[in-house]
Formats: sequence, C-alpha cells, structure tokens
Amino acid sequence: MLQDRFGLPVTSVAPKALDAYVAAIDRLLSANAGAEALLHDAVETHPDFALAHIALAREAQLKGRIEDAKGAAARALDCAGGLSKRERNHVEAIALAVNGQPARAMDAVLAHLRDYPRDALVLSLLLGVYGILAFSGRPDHHEAQRALLEELAPRWDEDWWFLGYLGWSRVETGDPKGGAALLDRSLALNPRNAHGAHSRAHAYVEQGQAEAGAKFLAAWLPGYDRASQLHCHLSWHLALFEIDLGAAECAFERYRETIAPETATSAPMPTLADSASFLWRCGLYGIGPQPLPWAAVAALAERAFPRTGLTFADLHAAMAAAATDASALERRIAELQRRADEGSLPQGQVVPAICRGLGAYARGEYAEAATLLDRAMPDLTRIAGSHAQREVFEDTLIAACLRSGRHARARELLTARLERRPRAQDWAWLKRCA
Repeated sequence: MLQDRFGLPVTSVAPKALDAYVAAIDRLLSANAGAEALLHDAVETHPDFALAHIALAREAQLKGRIEDAKGAAARALDCAGGLSKRERNHVEAIALAVNGQPARAMDAVLAHLRDYPRDALVLSLLLGVYGILAFSGRPDHHEAQRALLEELAPRWDEDWWFLGYLGWSRVETGDPKGGAALLDRSLALNPRNAHGAHSRAHAYVEQGQAEAGAKFLAAWLPGYDRASQLHCHLSWHLALFEIDLGAAECAFERYRETIAPETATSAPMPTLADSASFLWRCGLYGIGPQPLPWAAVAALAERAFPRTGLTFADLHAAMAAAATDASALERRIAELQRRADEGSLPQGQVVPAICRGLGAYARGEYAEAATLLDRAMPDLTRIAGSHAQREVFEDTLIAACLRSGRHARARELLTARLERRPRAQDWAWLKRCA
C-alpha cells in the first residue's frame, strides 16, 4: 500500500495524485502558499481522494472561507466509505473541527493519536495560538500542548514540522532557550518552514532579543510569498521589534504595506488581531500618526465579525470599536456578557471584562480601566493567543496604572516582566514610575 511522508498508509490512489497530496501537506504544515492548487491537482487526478478533499477543507478553514471548508469536508465524508480506519478517522476528526464542533473534534483527535501519533494534519488541529486547545478556554493550554508533544516525541524522530511545534511549546512554557535550540534544528531541516520561523521569532521575544529577532525576520521574510498564511503576522512581529528598537517610523510603514486590512493577505481573524493590536500599542506608546488610522480596522471587524463567538476576534474588534464607536463596543460587550452568563463562552467572564477595560481606557477613565483589567489578569491565558499577543492587554493595564497614579502597581507588573525578559518599552515605563 502507498504511504504518505509520515509512513501512514493511503488507500489506492494514482501515484501522481499522492505526490501532489504529499507536497501540498508539506506546504500546508509549513504555512506556505500553493497547497490549494496542489490539492486540486490531486482530486482532478483522483476525484474520490478523500484525504485531499479534507485537506482542502482545512486549507479553506485556515483562510477563513468557512462555507468552502464545509463543502470540501462534506465531499471528503462522502468519499470515505471504502477507506481504512486510519483514513476514516482522519477525515472525521478534521470534519468535526471544520464544522464548528471543537469539543467533539478534540476527543476525536486525541483518540486518533493513540493509534496514529504521526498523523500530522490531525495533530495540527490542537496546536498553535489558534488551535483547538488554545480556543478551549483552558488557562493551561500552553502546558497542555507541551505535555502532548513531549508524550508523542519518541514516535517522531527528527522531523522539521514536529520539532517546530515542540520548540514552540517550550518557548511558551518558560524555556525559550531550549525551545530556540529545537527551532534551529527544525529550520536547518526546512529553512522555509514559516511556522518554525514564527516560533523562532517568539523565542527572540521571550529572551528580550529584539535586535536579533529583527535581523532574523528581515532576512527571512523577503523570500516568503505574500499570499502565504503567516506573511502578515511575521511582518507584525518585525514591526514590534522595530518599535522596541526605536524605529517607530519603519514599523508604521511596515504596517501600511503588509499589516493593515487594505494590504494584508491573511485571513480576516489574524488580520484583525494584528492590525488592531498594532494600532492599540501605538496609542499606548504615543507613536504613529495622529489620529491613528482605525477606520479600516473597525470596518473589517464589523464586516467579518458582526456577531460574537470567536473570542480572540471579539477582543480585537473591541479595540477597534473602543477607538471609533462606543455604541458598537457596548453592543459587543452586551452580547459577550449574555454568552458568558448562559455558559456558551468557553473563556468565560474574562472576555467582557477585558472589553470593558478597553472601553474605559479609550474614554480616559484610567482608574476604572486599571481596576477592570487588573481583575481580569489571572484569567488572561484563557483568551488564547501567545504571550506576545496577550501583552497588549498587560500593556493597557500598565498604561492605565501610570495614567491613574497607581505607580506601585505599575512598578510591580513591570518588574515581573523585566525579570523574565528585557524590553525597551518596559524600561521606559519603569522610569516613569520613579
């Protein structure tokens, strides 16, 4: 029987179709453009190729094309009747995730991995800042990802994709140096692994190495297709490094060229998160043109996420609304509060609480903002994202403390962060506390 790159059997398909599928999966797993075209080649050669159809579903989901994703998942399920148990389980687990059933998908993935720990596309559903574990509302989602990967590591050997995520999990759980070593091994095996490059950027962040991080991304990004999944987000990381290095004008030009909704090529949710959090930081740090160009970000939030439900998008939509339309913010908070009260918001009360804190800050009610955000901090990890992404909410709390005269609390927060890693903005704020 034919096998994929991970040694897993694939029920009889034409070798040409399998070759296109294997190449597509590597592009998908490395966040490089071109997977969709290769998968269409595979199903054109073999129309009933269920694994290719479900990979198309996952690719469409990552691009935010949910109806396309559901259609491809339905075709994959229709073609799955004569497949092996491994292939049927693979298709069904991904279909559950695509069809918006994350709890059932998580159970299906964990059951599948007990028998097939090297099924990378299925495993990938759980991983990263926007994976099922991160969006589950668990405060320990970083630790859960690391525990799972450490358990599976003996079955994976020296694989660039697995090493990339194992390194990432260590970076986000307090071992950035050890994680960086794994990520360097991953990138040596596949230098164009964008997930590995992204995780390596996080290792630079968590070690306070802004200059090295900027040099790394400035050298890595030029060969990366703008149409690829992480182009906007890697540009966001580079822009934040540039801000920390005192090059705010360069950072804002990068925002205009690659991060802003008018120019970004990534899916709506990451585009919203990156553009909103960048502009919000500019407001906190007092940099960038005045007024900041919030209109396009607010329009994206209203167009792509008119109703609540995807928490990470809701929080960044709240930033845009706080900066542009108080009534839109109040509507979103009211809906989030209703969901939290009825138990349909996995992240719970922390989400409307943070949104209220953002609104108070935007209105200049800094003491109220500091109180609301400080209460939310113990549950901050529940909102998903990475340490670097969640720092914008910590930054808002620190700025609110400084503006409301709570210098002792600001000093406490800043000292704790600086003990973990140096950062120019934190040092500047700490001087203000004196």
